[in-house]
Amino acid sequence: MLLARNNDLDHPRLGLVIGKKSVKLSVERNRLKRLMRESFRLHQDDLVGWDIVIVARKGLGEIENPELIQHFGKLWKRLARSRPAPELKTETVGVDSPDA
Repeated sequence: MLLARNNDLDHPRLGLVIGKKSVKLSVERNRLKRLMRESFRLHQDDLVGWDIVIVARKGLGEIENPELIQHFGKLWKRLARSRPAPELKTETVGVDSPDA
């Protein structure tokens, strides 16, 4: 499960929740964390302004590395596409402007 929220910063942040109930072996939990962090690092330029939390579910530890990398790559791309357009601040300079 992936949770995302706008953070109004110039960089993304990542949080990982991989409980012992979801993935029993610490070796598997650590492998998942390494893969998720690396995938996030490679895509962080596309994810500017997001706070992202990944909550592991049962069965995630049984997925092979290439499949996980592909899965997270798709998630990052989908999240980057759903980014709302930034609001442009336009400044009008003219007769009606208080600076004129």
